[in-house]
Amino acid sequence: MNIRILLVEDHGIVREGIKALLERQPEIEVVGLAEDGMKAVAMCRELLPDVVIMDVAMPDMNGIEAARLILREALSTKIIGLSMHSDRRYVVEMLKAGSSGYLLKDCAFEELMNAIHTVVRGNIYLSPQISDIIINEYVNLMSKDDASVFSILTNRERAVLQFLAEGKRTREIASHLRVSTKTIETYRQQIMDKLGIRTIAELTKCAIREGLTSLDH
Repeated sequence: MNIRILLVEDHGIVREGIKALLERQPEIEVVGLAEDGMKAVAMCRELLPDVVIMDVAMPDMNGIEAARLILREALSTKIIGLSMHSDRRYVVEMLKAGSSGYLLKDCAFEELMNAIHTVVRGNIYLSPQISDIIINEYVNLMSKDDASVFSILTNRERAVLQFLAEGKRTREIASHLRVSTKTIETYRQQIMDKLGIRTIAELTKCAIREGLTSLDH
């Protein structure tokens, strides 16, 4: 069964070049061409393509807005952003709009075909340069709003939390860490205060959730 493609690109020579390459593929059917986002939305309603290859920066309506409108009505359609821009704002907003892929225009045609087959299978495809941008964005967001035990607790407090979650008594923990039982009790109170937790059971759940320990220890 052919993969039905709608190609959206505001530069005619680029549009025709990609179309010519796509039409050489036996499994691909280019069902429509559009030069802006508004036409893309209208053509999607009529043609119901499997995949839209969408330029991101276009006049009248950009690819981000067009993707949002298309995916409100055609949830089964997959959108691949194709752009000369690797700026994280373009990438992140295109993905937020619901796109299943993002490629740079300087990619090889084989990569575009790989992206098409990947999104048709229901997966996400990002070119390597774009993957780096998304990973950095994720790390930055986590560092700005990270409420995990790894950012809240000190190394020693995390060690005590793990021992507590594993059911070790205060005396055992003190012996292992070579400190007094009073010190361990102080650590336990500090951990509870920092995490807003008041029982050992809740501490155990927190430690498991954060990956400090597991039920199989």
